[in-house]
Amino acid sequence: MIKKINKIIKSAFQVTFILLCSFSAKAQIHFQAIDVQHYDFAIQLNDANDTIKGQATVKIKFLKDVPGFALNLVKTNSKRKGMLVSAVTEGRKNIAFAQDSDVVHISTGAKINSLHSYTITYQGIPADGLIISKNKFGHRTFFGDNWPNRAHNWLPCADYPADKATVDFIVTAPDHYQVVANGLKTGETLLPNHLKLTHWTETAQLPTKVMVIGVAEFAIDHTGDVGKIPVYTYVFPESKEAGFKSYAAAKEILRFYIKKIGPYAYKKLANVQSKTIFGGMENAGAIFYFEQSVTSRGIEELMAHEIAHQWFGDAASEKSFAHLWLSEGFATYMTNVYLENKYGPDTLQKRLAADRVTVFKFEKRRLTPVVDTAVKSNFMQLLNANSYQKGGWVLHILRRKLGDTLFWKGIRNYYAKYNGGNANTDDLRKVMEQASGQNLKQFFKQWLYTAGHPSLSINWKYNAAASVVELNVSQKQNDLFEFPLEIMIGQQLFTIPVKSKSADAVFKVSGKPSAIKVDPNVNLLAEFEVTEGN
Repeated sequence: MIKKINKIIKSAFQVTFILLCSFSAKAQIHFQAIDVQHYDFAIQLNDANDTIKGQATVKIKFLKDVPGFALNLVKTNSKRKGMLVSAVTEGRKNIAFAQDSDVVHISTGAKINSLHSYTITYQGIPADGLIISKNKFGHRTFFGDNWPNRAHNWLPCADYPADKATVDFIVTAPDHYQVVANGLKTGETLLPNHLKLTHWTETAQLPTKVMVIGVAEFAIDHTGDVGKIPVYTYVFPESKEAGFKSYAAAKEILRFYIKKIGPYAYKKLANVQSKTIFGGMENAGAIFYFEQSVTSRGIEELMAHEIAHQWFGDAASEKSFAHLWLSEGFATYMTNVYLENKYGPDTLQKRLAADRVTVFKFEKRRLTPVVDTAVKSNFMQLLNANSYQKGGWVLHILRRKLGDTLFWKGIRNYYAKYNGGNANTDDLRKVMEQASGQNLKQFFKQWLYTAGHPSLSINWKYNAAASVVELNVSQKQNDLFEFPLEIMIGQQLFTIPVKSKSADAVFKVSGKPSAIKVDPNVNLLAEFEVTEGN
């Protein structure tokens, strides 16, 4: 993705239960006792008002014996926004429940390893998550926009990335709309009163952040296939000419990532003009782009970023938002790699140089490590240069450290292992260590768990008698880093291994250079101050 919420319960049991599992929905606290296996979301939309009617059937595997459990769902508030649950059932059995501000507490016991399906019937006006509005042409639209944990504004769910599940969306809406969602369309039925039911089925495991529906009047184009993967464009009819042309870039991008990383995890790729609050939102198999994207000069870059997320963030998801760089940093760097492949290494260097400036500006405002465990709520603040540009830079430095063969072997192994699952930063480290045969603990510690970057003072002088250049490299920042520093003297490229506060080097040269060039190939995330000594 581009930058890109508890009431008095009547019985004593319910009070105790709520005290045990109550939390702010802004905070990412997992329901440790449950593992959702599948969601069926039946949603009814209308043109008369913004009230939606929902019936969610949630299949759950219980990971321990419990007296009750909970799901995330925002309750109707004083502004009449939110969802009000009218019933919870298991089969034909009614189950006691209670809603607080953002959780539904369901009072039924379950045994460890048992499977149960519960149906939650509810309705209301979404406070967020499902954006009901008008597009720039004045036409009514409905677009899911769930990142990071906004899905439970309109869907009862376990709203955090560690719990992934398959999903069906069964949408009933006025028949002048088309519906797009995750997976494949498995049914479309005309109903009385000018309504239409559209059924989409996704068989891959998804986190709620990338589950989605889009309902609007669309012009639809089957752009073509990449292997057996159909690629579609969904744009507003008024944007048909520009949208069909610009979104067609998806095929080339998809083909490149399949070859570079591994098999695409989903059965179709739809690129959708939408009302997302982000520039792009990487919903699995149904990517949403901002309205003006169809005529944006940066559409290829934007699409490369969002399509890269299909591998990193969607298929291989972070275990918690503290490790968001495994999504955004990967998408940032894979975009750079795609553009490097298409336009050449100079393009990569220019983008890395620009990203480096962005990282340094951000660190002056907020100095935190990439893996930012201090953020417990309001995950939007993690959409920053650490997660994106610095995360991408770390991958580039690792690529240069390992070399292309071992780096891409590790990346492909990481994706293969965690496709359909979740990983954290140490999981990635272990895979890369196995692929490369190198110990990467220090590397990951300094670049991902330590705030800041190397700030280097580099002094050089020419020794005429010995025909050498003598250099001293000093780290000015408090936390020391280990890295190779490349120096260009004339046409010769030299490398200084920096492993402490200061490093010295002497290089034989043919004559006094007019200057030296530090990091000529843009391979180090560092600031450089270069002086010539006497």
